[in-house]
Amino acid sequence: MIYSTATVQVNPEGETKLTREQVWKGLELKARDARLFLPPGLCTRCDVVEESAVHFVREATIAAFDIREIITLESQSKVTFFQATGPREGAIINELFEDEAGALQLKFYCYLGLRGKEPDGPEERAEQAQFDSDKGYKSALLSTLKRTRELLAEGRL
Repeated sequence: MIYSTATVQVNPEGETKLTREQVWKGLELKARDARLFLPPGLCTRCDVVEESAVHFVREATIAAFDIREIITLESQSKVTFFQATGPREGAIINELFEDEAGALQLKFYCYLGLRGKEPDGPEERAEQAQFDSDKGYKSALLSTLKRTRELLAEGRL
């Protein structure tokens, strides 16, 4: 199994300050259309295909993999992506919270496996290393906040 976590401060010194509501709007936009937040060409399709009061389902093509995710939103707090189909199975969570000093934080954590691959085999170990690297989910959190700031500056948030 793959377990990874990363937390970043939402408003580091020198950056445009974001409110909880603005970050939440960015997270919700990212959940509904990953193309707005991922590097150009990485996500070539992202469609919400089903919606209820408590979840929605999106189908996307990311890094050439077709995936289906069930996504739940806990308003102003947490987005959970359940991997229904695709190369991974499990859950990815983005959580917005205040630390003990009251500073807004954005946390990523996941518990995943790779479908059809040996548990803790070479493929899962490689995936774990990628998640934990400088190019892993910490960088994804930082790029999400950067893109949220850009959308705010463009008046699109």
